[in-house]
Amino acid sequence: MASELRHPTASGVADTPVLRTVPHNLRAELAVLGAILVNNEVYHRIGDFLIADDFYEPVHRRIYEACAATIARGQLADHTTLYHLFDTDPALAELDGGVYLERIARAAELIVDPVEYARVVHDLAVRRRLIEIGEEVVNEAFDPDNRASAIEQIEKAEQKLFELAQRGEARGDFRGFPEVLESAVRYIHAAYHKAGNVTGVPTGLVGLDEKLGGLQRSDLVVLAARPSMGKTALALTIAANAAARKAVGPEAQGLRHENYVVGLFSLEMSAEQLAMRLLSAEARIPTDELRRGRLREEDFERIVRATRDLAVRPLFIDDTPALSIAALRTRARRLKRTHGLSLLIVDYLQLLRGVSGPAQHNRVQEISEISQGLKAIAKELDVPVLALSQLSRAVESREDKRPQLSDLRESGSIEQDADVVMFVYRDEYYQSRSEPKQRPDEADEKFQERYERWKQRLEESHNRAEVIVAKQRNGPIGVVHLQFDARFGRFYDLEMTHHPDEFGGP
Repeated sequence: MASELRHPTASGVADTPVLRTVPHNLRAELAVLGAILVNNEVYHRIGDFLIADDFYEPVHRRIYEACAATIARGQLADHTTLYHLFDTDPALAELDGGVYLERIARAAELIVDPVEYARVVHDLAVRRRLIEIGEEVVNEAFDPDNRASAIEQIEKAEQKLFELAQRGEARGDFRGFPEVLESAVRYIHAAYHKAGNVTGVPTGLVGLDEKLGGLQRSDLVVLAARPSMGKTALALTIAANAAARKAVGPEAQGLRHENYVVGLFSLEMSAEQLAMRLLSAEARIPTDELRRGRLREEDFERIVRATRDLAVRPLFIDDTPALSIAALRTRARRLKRTHGLSLLIVDYLQLLRGVSGPAQHNRVQEISEISQGLKAIAKELDVPVLALSQLSRAVESREDKRPQLSDLRESGSIEQDADVVMFVYRDEYYQSRSEPKQRPDEADEKFQERYERWKQRLEESHNRAEVIVAKQRNGPIGVVHLQFDARFGRFYDLEMTHHPDEFGGP
């Protein structure tokens, strides 16, 4: 790969073409290979980030592959044991094997740190790939037959750049236990000094924070329910509460804002619909009245005050439908890079697409790919990911309609990949739809007793909700009782009575 670069003359017109070649360093490649041939331990120090394709010279790629394969078999790789390679490989037949390998070995004689040479080879390989990506982007943008939109082309380029940035990163290496222990002690110290012993991102709901200790970094938290249970409302409650609170401790690092930064991917509802819900809850005006414009004079003051309060919260919404897990990852990384990130919410999991799409495999495999991808995003970005999920209809067929882990829809991998699984259950929803009717052979007295029991249960469940923590990898399970105000789509602590001005405050 080469291009012409012309030097400008005094008159400003370029005259002499200069051939421009792609970045490479053959001496560094020889030095690395020579160091391996002299001492095979060098390979174990560089093998986690340097691959054969990083070498510019094809002969060097083959030799590196041969070294890697020989060492992997527990055998010695030197200029003697690799000599046969030049006899059996047609691409190397023209070279004098013994002389060439001795030349490589001599290239390592003056090397002090072969790892640095290996990093030079790797860096130049990344630059070459960067050039290739740039050319691909330019060619695709010029191509009149390319049906992809400009935004899709940008996302494709971002994905390639992300994969390139990840290439060769040796972040998964072993850490000494003293270092890990010191990190754990810092974590405990931060938890001790934090209000309410909430070590993660606070949900703003006391009972839930006590049960979970807040939403923990790198955790995949699945919030599942049947339709109309209020899972989106609970997610918005958590998002608004977190974005209203000042970030403290490790969660404050890298943020461009004082408060916790929340990113929300809404694949079902538009950003405007979510904003309407948030305004309704903040101003304590029913969503239906806001949508229809049935407002009183004093309502406008509350809307202005609510808008002012919400506008300063670092809450970011992406309402792109049918988003792929790869695109979600790219956009989340971009948000963290530009604003920082404390919490990522996905509404909801089943509306995401896998990388290879449903045509390549069945739906269960695709959901598995998505749940694994969300867990990987949580670990990579070191933030909690709150993913909403639908439940199967099996719930409706049981007398006790409280959800169970087996009700998670389409894939057992959701339960497996999640660190926390929570269910939202509102008994009022089912009771209000099951008003008893008198049976033909039922006495009036018996029916009245049954009706009174139903009526009492309906009253007891009014504006009540249960968040069932069915799985918590590092904590207790159990039920958290909350208050749910269906008019505003908002959850509160059960014992708390809110004044309009108190809503959502830190």
